[in-house]
Amino acid sequence: MQFTLRPYQASDLESLVKHANNAKISKFLTNKFPFPYEKKDGEAFIRLALSHEPLQIKAIVVNNEVIGSIGVHQLADIYSKSAEIGYWIAEDFWGKGIVPLAVKEMLKYGFETFDIERIFARTSHTNLASQKVLKKAGFVFEAELKGTIFKNGEYFDELIFGFRKHQLI
Repeated sequence: MQFTLRPYQASDLESLVKHANNAKISKFLTNKFPFPYEKKDGEAFIRLALSHEPLQIKAIVVNNEVIGSIGVHQLADIYSKSAEIGYWIAEDFWGKGIVPLAVKEMLKYGFETFDIERIFARTSHTNLASQKVLKKAGFVFEAELKGTIFKNGEYFDELIFGFRKHQLI
């Protein structure tokens, strides 16, 4: 399925809110991604996405409609050579092969744009789909931290996957 990654636009608000307002997506993301996901949340997110220079967050777009989001965020201080990647995609597009390709595109962008050597992702032990995406994109399992995620009244193990700059082909 054809998709593009591009900067967010104010006109993306309606499709962003439509696709982000899903408890099945929110349950695997930080509490900064609320459910229900309302217009005010979408407006704040688009402002945030456009506030970074260079760009850190891109919209995942199919047929001119935002169906997800992906970002690479460089860390600071002693962690400045690493960046964290995060993403989500609308439920209607799960299992279509879009996210592994979007992740690979953002890896290239991240290493070209930021002075980093590693991009990593964190996921809960129950988010098997995200683990599969990361493995397909070439990430390597680095660590398991027991009970470090607390979401909706439950503890989850945190899995960390990493990708090193030298792995780019």
